[in-house]
Amino acid sequence: MTNAYDARARDNQTKQIQEMVTNVKKHFGQLCQLFAAYTRKTARLRDKADLLVKEVHFYGDTETPNLRKGLKLFADQLAKVQDYRHAQVERLEAKVVEPLKSYGTILRFNRENLKATLSARSREVQQLQQLERMRQKNPSDRQIISQAESNLQRATMNATRTTLQLEEAIDEFEKKKIKDIKTIFTEFITIEMAFHAKALEVYTTAFHHIQDVEEDEDLQVFRSTLRPPDYRNPLELVCTHSRASLDRIHSPRNLQLTSCSNKESDEDTDDDDDDDNSFEDED
Repeated sequence: MTNAYDARARDNQTKQIQEMVTNVKKHFGQLCQLFAAYTRKTARLRDKADLLVKEVHFYGDTETPNLRKGLKLFADQLAKVQDYRHAQVERLEAKVVEPLKSYGTILRFNRENLKATLSARSREVQQLQQLERMRQKNPSDRQIISQAESNLQRATMNATRTTLQLEEAIDEFEKKKIKDIKTIFTEFITIEMAFHAKALEVYTTAFHHIQDVEEDEDLQVFRSTLRPPDYRNPLELVCTHSRASLDRIHSPRNLQLTSCSNKESDEDTDDDDDDDNSFEDED
């Protein structure tokens, strides 16, 4: 009865350990895959940003002086952010992904210990069942029963020993797991905070470079490229011609000619009046 009770207790304990190992294997595998995917995405973002830096430089070469300067300074700051992002990727791989990967080997070792314990437990159960059969078939054959009891005792001792070893291994594993989880997630947070702090500092500088672009000066440069030194606005030409025409109309000579014309018209009118009077006299 004592052996059967101890066997059931060890069975329950072994089952709990097996469930724990299976659970850790499942979730650590998922964490490792997702952190690795996160790191790869960050690396791809870095590569795309490098292409953006090149394009901003190329575009800046085609622009007006102040805008060109602002774009190139912005691109330089963006390149610095990608240097920090590259360091972020390397640290994520070393401090987060690799430690999670190492748990594949650790879990494999614990599964082997668990397998050895289950095997020892299976032999103990077999010896216990064999002893029960011997007692039922040959209750009076003390030699066979004694041999079966001896075999069961050895199997029980072996199962107990392997169970204790498994308990010690699982206890160490649990302690290491908790410590490693704290370390891995702390490293992740520290890496992210360091990157974003540096990126915020650099982006602030980039913001000021863009804001310092002198719009009016570049607009003047742009207008000067469209209008050469001898260029005259068509509207100004029309206004000039109109002003010249008005000046000619109001010049002294034109005024004199106009006065003469008016005088001649008055004389002609007087002659006509005289002629009319002469006709009246003849009558």
